[in-house]
Amino acid sequence: MTKLLPAALLLGAALGAHAAGFTLSSPTIKPGATLTEAQVYKGFGCEGGNVSPALKWSGAPSGTKSYAVTLYDPDAPTGSGWWHWIVYDIPASTTGLAEGAGAVGGAAVPAGAVSGRNDFGAAAFGGACPPAGDKPHRYTFTVYALKTDKLDVPAGASAAWIGFAIHADTLAKATLQTKYGRKK
Repeated sequence: MTKLLPAALLLGAALGAHAAGFTLSSPTIKPGATLTEAQVYKGFGCEGGNVSPALKWSGAPSGTKSYAVTLYDPDAPTGSGWWHWIVYDIPASTTGLAEGAGAVGGAAVPAGAVSGRNDFGAAAFGGACPPAGDKPHRYTFTVYALKTDKLDVPAGASAAWIGFAIHADTLAKATLQTKYGRKK
């Protein structure tokens, strides 16, 4: 007789487990804290600095050939969340991204890394900008340790397509969650 596994267990296996010792931190932002105006989008009614925070990671599992970093808002009122930042094909020798690495043009990402198109339509960091009056949204920074040097996605691929490729090649991931809300 076949034993059915809980959906959460299957999903966790498909998306890659949190590896013991694989951690993500930031000297710029703290877990659970409110993002500063520096990490807020400039546009759509928001007037922030739109600067990506510095990120550092350590403890990647053996077999890691590259990394990907994402920033995702699951609370965006779209029905599918909002991708604020995607960087992939980050070399395995890299242990972090400098503050401002998400600038337009990608000059501040490590050599060989690719900035994917976010849901604002730019291949860059797009800061927090929830609708005015919404409860504070959660912003999840995730670093993925990948089992491939390069993701098999075309130039200009959507965030969903890149996310699919990331999840298919994930060995482990580590997250840092923050929040941000705007008054009415």
